[in-house]
Amino acid sequence: MMHAEGMHEEIFLPATYAAGVPYATFARLRAASPVARVGEPAVGPWPAGPGFWAVFRHADVKHVLRSPDLFSSHLGATQIRDPDTPEDLAFVRAMMLNQDPPDHSRLRRIVAAAFTPRAVRALEDTINERARALVASALGEDTDFVELAADLPVWTLAHIMGVPDSDRRLLYDWASRVIGYQDPDYAGLSTADAAAMTPMAREAMRHRPSETVRPDGRPINPRSSTALADMFAYAHALAAEKRSHPSGDIMSRMLEGGLTPSEFENMFFLFAVAGNETLRNGIPGGLLTLLDHPAELARLRADPSLLPSAVEEMLRYWPPVMDFRRTATTPLDLGGQKIEPGDKVVVYHASANRDETVFSSPDRFDITRTPNDHVSFGFGPHFCLGAHLARTQMRAVFRELLPHDVTLTGTPVRLASNFQNGLKHLPVHLTPAP
Repeated sequence: MMHAEGMHEEIFLPATYAAGVPYATFARLRAASPVARVGEPAVGPWPAGPGFWAVFRHADVKHVLRSPDLFSSHLGATQIRDPDTPEDLAFVRAMMLNQDPPDHSRLRRIVAAAFTPRAVRALEDTINERARALVASALGEDTDFVELAADLPVWTLAHIMGVPDSDRRLLYDWASRVIGYQDPDYAGLSTADAAAMTPMAREAMRHRPSETVRPDGRPINPRSSTALADMFAYAHALAAEKRSHPSGDIMSRMLEGGLTPSEFENMFFLFAVAGNETLRNGIPGGLLTLLDHPAELARLRADPSLLPSAVEEMLRYWPPVMDFRRTATTPLDLGGQKIEPGDKVVVYHASANRDETVFSSPDRFDITRTPNDHVSFGFGPHFCLGAHLARTQMRAVFRELLPHDVTLTGTPVRLASNFQNGLKHLPVHLTPAP
């Protein structure tokens, strides 16, 4: 159903976020229009969309996320932009992220065992060792912390997925293309060394599309099977390898758990992208937040036992994922607005995390904040399966950084994205502890 659009297009525009998350706008809207109509103007080659309802208050965000019967992940998937074609919609609907119970529940059960606290504890030593090696490699050097930090989630994912070490950089590139498609620096990123890849990877890379536009001039959806043909060719080759030589890693266990080939390729997508980008954004964002609040950084250095609560406050203050979309299934009222079936409803985690009715002095960064009911990992049936793993990796990196002096040596550069709260560059110098 068509609606008159509000005057809040800045919330949609990726360029807004290249300058910073519009927290002041979110605060005004929480007070005046907690559910507001937002327009979807054309952005570069991407056509205009029908607009959506944006949800800003913590309580309303939680209500939407815990009510899949009213707000579906499946009907239109979970990105603000609608998939371009019925085929693209059918493709993304197969992903666990874009399903509702009971189908979502079945897939979630298959992979949940890999992300229990017990399972993550078994990885902690290797994660800690990797974090220690990464920080040690940069001591005494000028470094781009975004690039340094990106290695840990990629390495961890390759480890748990059974992706050969020589191929792991492909996970970084695929995630960049999907998440950063609104930013030209990320949209065509290709950093993997073809000469070092496995033959399986080199064969898969032959499937990478050479064009980013359709014959009619429209962009190819970055989340479509066409745009990611190389990633899915690799997923199928990896699945064949694991069927013939099961190794006990998560991908082998998922195949044994009864995933169909289509479900497996979509689960591979979810791991490679969602499991990568949250940390790739959250760790540098956490460091920049600490550097911007030197008193809190000094407080954490003086008492490293505060690290768990500091990580939670980093996640609240710098949510790696700023929003997610749902689609209304029935006529309903939300925040004083009448929502119609088929309307897009987009919840803003970045706004909910600064809700004054939930967080005292919400714009203050406080590493001892408690309680800290942030929604950076979502809420309800789609609460992030990898939350415990993400927290473990964040604690590992900051535990290693704390003894050393970290100095900002240049201007941080933000990602142009209305979805991921990302940094492209964070130039720092790491001075070893005396």
